[in-house]
Amino acid sequence: MGITGEDLIERGWPQGRVISLALKAANAQGPLEGPERECELETLELVRREPGRWAGTRRYGELARDLERSQAPEPETYRFGEDAGFPVWGEHLIEPGAFEQMDRAIRLPISVAGALMPDAHQAYGLPVGGVLATEGAIIPYAIGVDIACRMRLTVVEMDPASLEDGSTRDALKDVVVRNTNFGTGGSYKPGRRGMDHPVMESPLWEEVPFVKQKRLKELGEAQLGTSGSGNHFVEIGEIENLETRERKIAILSHSGSRGVGYKIAAHFTTRAKELHPELPQGYKELAWLEMDHDLGREYHAAMTLAGEFAKANHEVIHAKVLRALGLEPALVIDHHHNWAWTEEMGGRTVYVHRKGATPAKVGQMGVIPGTMGDPGYVVRGLGNPESLESTSHGAGRVMSRSRAFQELSREDMTRYLRERGITLIGGGIDEAPQAYKRIDEVIGLQEDLADVVARFTPRIVRMDAAGGTRRRKKARVEDAE
Repeated sequence: MGITGEDLIERGWPQGRVISLALKAANAQGPLEGPERECELETLELVRREPGRWAGTRRYGELARDLERSQAPEPETYRFGEDAGFPVWGEHLIEPGAFEQMDRAIRLPISVAGALMPDAHQAYGLPVGGVLATEGAIIPYAIGVDIACRMRLTVVEMDPASLEDGSTRDALKDVVVRNTNFGTGGSYKPGRRGMDHPVMESPLWEEVPFVKQKRLKELGEAQLGTSGSGNHFVEIGEIENLETRERKIAILSHSGSRGVGYKIAAHFTTRAKELHPELPQGYKELAWLEMDHDLGREYHAAMTLAGEFAKANHEVIHAKVLRALGLEPALVIDHHHNWAWTEEMGGRTVYVHRKGATPAKVGQMGVIPGTMGDPGYVVRGLGNPESLESTSHGAGRVMSRSRAFQELSREDMTRYLRERGITLIGGGIDEAPQAYKRIDEVIGLQEDLADVVARFTPRIVRMDAAGGTRRRKKARVEDAE
């Protein structure tokens, strides 16, 4: 169906001439679908973020020049506050853009403290891997569009040696395929999910004005128990307790609040920007909502609902897989890593935004995944106040999705997985292990943030299939990433 004006409005594009130019550029080669469409949306965001780099290109030049004219330049003397600084873990692994985004965030008048994790990379607003404490306000884009993206690990009493048996692995693969549902628009028809959840009876579906107005409960009912695209996954693998050397099988999943969270994030980010027209370019995506105002309280309630829904998604997925296997959970660990927690700091209440960061209070258990081809780790938090009691949420990207499509090959990805005995269902080149930092190095940089308790080694990995069908294209001069 191609890219539409609604797609861009939901992402916070200003209505008017600029959207017309964006649609003209995006659909110049005809309607796009699947990963081609997602890649084009990502490119448009790059043009919007740095129009000066695209002004001379043939395809996006007119759009970029119009954006430059409409975006008031940041005055040289504009500063929210003195350079407060922030602690960084793994500085040599982090791109300059992520430092710049974190520096802007820490200067906000509402900011109290911040930190940058070793998996950090540039995003929108706050970098992925960024942690920011604010007072009196929440920044929707410092949480991100996938509100309450989270991990869930379920350990079961099953011999990991069985994963080496071909017939057993085939049976497990079949269980994963039959009991999971992936994709940007992934949903179930009424009666096909096979399992319901009390979250759909939450009063917040009717109490939050935006949620009720947009009938997000209907979307939630269709997407309950589904996973998204990109780096979302469901895996079965071997888990080894590094303290006792006991080995078992575990199910690991990564996904968030799906379309429900996305629509909430898009709406409230737009409203936050409208409330802060004074923000210069570079700060606009850090627009905030005051928590003593109705709009701020409405966002917090909507965020809470998205968190409950994301948790329910994982619970349904794991329950279905366990039911198919005829097993009960021996241990469960789960947590958000895109969220704003209400916490106490120095005698005052703050909102700790962890955008792609794992909470790590003293003794708190967490899961830091690797890639489709590398192990993940179970950690126990040490409550380090310097990191705002946080650790990384994964390995962190070393290249964008569009660059991965251009530079990596499916052959290299397949070889990497085959050498490690991993069965991949779906998955795209943009999620190849080579597109990420080395997880062992990232974990090794956080010894003062969390203790490593166990290692999870994936054996069967399911991801969105759409990413696997994209053809590699010759790099275009316009792709000035």
